[in-house]
Parts: sequence; structure tokens; C-alpha cells
Amino acid sequence: MPIPPLYSSRKVSISRHVAAQEISRTRILRAMSAENVNGDRILLEGMVFHGHHGTLPAERELGQPFIVDVELRLDLRPAGTSDDLEKTVDYSEVHRRAREIVEGDPVNLTETIAERIATEVLEEHPPVRSARVRVAKPHVRLDDTVLTGSAVEIVRHRDPA
Repeated sequence: MPIPPLYSSRKVSISRHVAAQEISRTRILRAMSAENVNGDRILLEGMVFHGHHGTLPAERELGQPFIVDVELRLDLRPAGTSDDLEKTVDYSEVHRRAREIVEGDPVNLTETIAERIATEVLEEHPPVRSARVRVAKPHVRLDDTVLTGSAVEIVRHRDPA
């Protein structure tokens, strides 16, 4: 029994769609691989600092806790094979700098804090290819509601030389 023309063309359309999805998936995987060949990361999670940032007078006057997470992408193989701190990023330095930024001069936006931390990490640590910074404010009040928190997360990549 011959296949009706309508069904036949639909089958070809589905096959083309599946092929296009596979090409897209391959491109995404290739791009992810190019971004970080080995997937190595240094993670600093849950750093809590007290800052006086925000647009409300009470935020500036009383201050509040800020929770900072930083993810650094870089090749950790040289440090791992040599056991040499000079071949990696000393994350106590990243912690110190994040603390200085959060506990330093007040700014209006959480976005500004995150941007400053990411910029400093990339400027001070040449092996780092990209930095993800998340800055959260716990227990944020909006009108008559108290949120568990609010957060900003940014990803910055080193500019190609």
C-alpha cells in the first residue's frame, strides 16, 4: 500500500527537524568545550560579609549581610600535578578582595558589587578565563512581603588578547 503524500512529506519534515536539533546540540557542546576545555573550577561559596549597599536610607544606615559565591574557570592541571600554589589562584586573595568590595564604599546596586568583584578577579589573576559571581541579599523586604532573598549573578570572560 503506497504512503499517502501528506504523511510522506510530514515524515521528511520531522526528519529535517531532528537533524537540525542534532546540529544545534553539536554546536552548543562544541562552544561549551571551547570555553573551558577541561571544566576546571575553583569555587568559593557562601562568603558572608556585612555591607551598607542599597537605594533605601535604612540599607545605607544599618547595613545588611551579603552572601557572595565566586566561580573561577581556569586550568588547574599545572597546580594539581606540581602541588605548587604559584601555579593556581590563591583563593584567600579572592576572598580578601571580595570582602573589601562588599564591606567598602556603599553603592546603590547589587549588580555593581558583582561587577566589581568579577573585574578585580580577572585583572588580578591572569590564569582565570572567566568568573561567575553571585551576590545575594537574604530576607529582602518588598512592601508588605519579606522574600527569602534576592540575588544577582553575572559571568564575565577575559577579553581575548
